[in-house]
Amino acid sequence: MRLLYILASYALFALLFPVLSVYRKTRQGLGQRLGFYAPGVLPKGPGPMLWLHGASAGDLLALSPMFGPLRERFPGCRILLSTTTNTGFLMARDRLAKQIDGVVYAPYDLWGATRRAVKAIQPDLLVLEYTEIWPNLIRAAKRQGVGIALTNGRFSPKNLGKYRWLFALIGNPLRDMDLFLMRQEEEAGRARQLGAPEARVWVTGNTKFDALTAAPAPEDEALRRALGLPEGGQVLMAGSTHEGEEAPLLSVYRRLLPVHPGLRLVIAPRYIDRAERILGLARDAGLTAGLRSKGNPEGGQVVVLDTMGELGRAYRLATLVFVGGSFTKRGGQNILEPAGQGKPVLYGPHMDNFRDSVQVLEGHGGLQVQDAEDFYRRVSELLSRPEALQALGAQARQTVSQISGASRRNVEHMGALLAQVSSPPMEKKE
Repeated sequence: MRLLYILASYALFALLFPVLSVYRKTRQGLGQRLGFYAPGVLPKGPGPMLWLHGASAGDLLALSPMFGPLRERFPGCRILLSTTTNTGFLMARDRLAKQIDGVVYAPYDLWGATRRAVKAIQPDLLVLEYTEIWPNLIRAAKRQGVGIALTNGRFSPKNLGKYRWLFALIGNPLRDMDLFLMRQEEEAGRARQLGAPEARVWVTGNTKFDALTAAPAPEDEALRRALGLPEGGQVLMAGSTHEGEEAPLLSVYRRLLPVHPGLRLVIAPRYIDRAERILGLARDAGLTAGLRSKGNPEGGQVVVLDTMGELGRAYRLATLVFVGGSFTKRGGQNILEPAGQGKPVLYGPHMDNFRDSVQVLEGHGGLQVQDAEDFYRRVSELLSRPEALQALGAQARQTVSQISGASRRNVEHMGALLAQVSSPPMEKKE
């Protein structure tokens, strides 16, 4: 059965390679994706090698709260991140560089590429996130005696049948994994249904919650100036927006201006290469607009945040926040990040990928709106009631602070796992 998957993965790779080579998210790092690393890319040292993998930039940020506890638990360890997308690689290289020891592109899930990667990296622990179940990579790590953990684990209920069919066809990779650290009991139950051994499944929560309540930093004022936002002014911030969402947001903003003339709108698109298009939409709507990357010299009413890694800081400057991907079928984006900054959060009806976050926040600092008209009504009401706005933000922050701690729980389980799989004193594998 494993041979069937190996052959199928090579056949599929041959078909998809032309697309992967030009697609903006995956066109860089071909050598690393095939398991080849230039000298100096992989960190060296005597401590344990901890390989953490997240598919995208957001996934790597969700892993980041574990970095500190990992270093406390394993002094001298080396933390290597891998990611699938170019944006994830750039974000880790630039924003997380001081917290990690290296970042690489994840190998394609091919028999040869994964074996080469595991042999070169020589990890003591491989940490996969969410649903990053890659059979060849898991098998290669298992053959080398690597401890394998899934963190922030989730399995969509609508895909359980597909997983069962695939695992029956190719062999169940979950049986080769040592630790399943799941977000919720429902997720843990699905892992067990798919064949994860009962004794290896734990409910520890979601690490992304642990990074959501950071205090304001001095550089926030510098960002305010770069965005051209007046001190003390009201700011409506739209984070992680997708195609088709900006036009209705701009329309709502125009309707708010007669009553709130000092209100500014900051739009942070999920993909910054759409910034110029959004700038054009704002100007076509009769609004003054500028780019953060240029310092918004026009002092525009609308500012497009067209830089990477600043959205979390920008949320701290908001009066209230709308989170995108929720007026489209994208399935939502992270609503807990602005909530952790003490901001009231509004989001649309399509939050399928963040149902757990909606359950946490709904009625506790989060407001779901059905369409642009409902959004206008809610925002207009909140802006006219500053005391209610402040109370809602405080409630959001308190709610997020109550669900933290997953990172340290995960690290404790990983410590126990490494004690089982490592040869004293954690000697490296040949």
